[in-house]
Amino acid sequence: MSVRTRNWLKFGSLVGLAFMLGLLLAGVLELPGATQAQSQSGLLAQPTGYQSAIPVVTRQPGAASSPAANMLVALSDAFADVAESVKPSVVVVRSQKTNAAPQAQLPPEMQRFFPHNRPGPRVEQGGGTGFVVSADGLILTNNHVVEGADKVTVELPDRRVFEASVVGTDPNTDVAVVRIKAAGLKPVVFGNSDEARVGEWVLAIGNPLGNALTFTVTSGIISATGRGLIGLPNRSQGSIQDFIQTDAAINPGNSGGPLINVRGEVIGINSAIASETGLNAGYGFAIPINLARNVMDQLITIGHVERAALGITIRDAGPNDAAYVGLAEIRGVKVEQFSANSPAEAAGIRPGDIIISVDGKPVNYTAQLQQAIGFSRPGQLVQVEVARKGGARKTYTVKLVALNVPEPPQDLAAMKAEAEAPVVGAAIAPLGITVQKLTAEDAAQMGLARGTGGLMVLDVTPDGPSWGVLSPARAGGPPEIILSVEGTPVSDDAELRAALAKPGPGDVVTLDILRPLQSGNLRRIERIKLAAE
Repeated sequence: MSVRTRNWLKFGSLVGLAFMLGLLLAGVLELPGATQAQSQSGLLAQPTGYQSAIPVVTRQPGAASSPAANMLVALSDAFADVAESVKPSVVVVRSQKTNAAPQAQLPPEMQRFFPHNRPGPRVEQGGGTGFVVSADGLILTNNHVVEGADKVTVELPDRRVFEASVVGTDPNTDVAVVRIKAAGLKPVVFGNSDEARVGEWVLAIGNPLGNALTFTVTSGIISATGRGLIGLPNRSQGSIQDFIQTDAAINPGNSGGPLINVRGEVIGINSAIASETGLNAGYGFAIPINLARNVMDQLITIGHVERAALGITIRDAGPNDAAYVGLAEIRGVKVEQFSANSPAEAAGIRPGDIIISVDGKPVNYTAQLQQAIGFSRPGQLVQVEVARKGGARKTYTVKLVALNVPEPPQDLAAMKAEAEAPVVGAAIAPLGITVQKLTAEDAAQMGLARGTGGLMVLDVTPDGPSWGVLSPARAGGPPEIILSVEGTPVSDDAELRAALAKPGPGDVVTLDILRPLQSGNLRRIERIKLAAE
């Protein structure tokens, strides 16, 4: 038998074996044949001689979906139901502002080629989203959507357009309320943003990228809560820092739209994105609705927002702060310094105290304290609980004052030493720093009060205890000055070493730090874990 013949026999055997396996598999799975499928009920009868180019696909009677598929269908239906229920409440907000700034002058014969550069006022148009909060025409949106507008219009889902009046705005929370003369509108249902959980499904609804994409629905989850966005445009130290972060796609035009949970409740106002291109990059931010409703109520009732203050500068507590005051968890807000006539200072609160509750409600981070105090009323009495060294707890009654937000201070011109010059000073090994005595001449140059004493931080040892905490003078800018350790003033390296001897290696110590700034001196409290011997 030739080789070629043997090859053909092998090929034929393989084909036969494959055919037999196919029949066996069909029998095990009980797959219907072509004539069986055609005879199943539910198929549409076709006219005699009709031949469709597209095969008819039908679900077999009695075929059950898998539990996983049923869950996906339920989730899909929930999203669709939520979107449908909210759609009548979401509106398009358009603003128009006349810019009276003079334009570049062109010769008359050239103006027809450059119509946008003709002299005279220029009209700027913008827009965003809003949502109905009352049946008689109140609408909630972002401040930056309507800020400075000469004319605001609102388009309803049924395409009716109304001119709107601005009831009130609050730049610090980026919330605005407008009103249209309409009745019978469908308001949204408010949820409780305090109960929002990371990982929870949400829908963002708005009108991104112009009128062609009105009522766009995107889905995602809550990525984080309590986000502070001090670096965004128009944000300052006085701005509320408590955003909900989501990966639901948010783009320009979504501003002012609702962020909704799967129950159809509004839990936030879409406000900002973090993106180098200005388009969605997966980091969207919404104002918590509880905060927005507080602002909205004040704008509607009194036309502006009144805020209260403790008269303190604060920062989130860190690991060393928690260890120093005996907290089992890293939480709370550290008191840095006091404003003039601070009610907190008058009540007995001290720099370095960790605020852990207000009126019995826990305070875990700065934004919580901002809301608890900021949206109280000036003159109101609050109970502020603080934690101190060794686990001590103390509660003070503080009478709040009206908030006066100062402009953020600007640093002095750089006072940088020559990079190649050797550092002249005393090395303090437990802190990993090099310091130099603050002289009267140094203090006068920095505009400090006569008699101010302390130690200037000249250098910080990389990866040492103070690395990333204290800023050396060699880094540029005004030097940081250590005023005291554990409440004991230090004016030279000997006093500093003596103050560090008692806590001992590996313990956490409190440093009172002063940094001279052009608009005033900045005081803060730092806690540093000393190096182990």
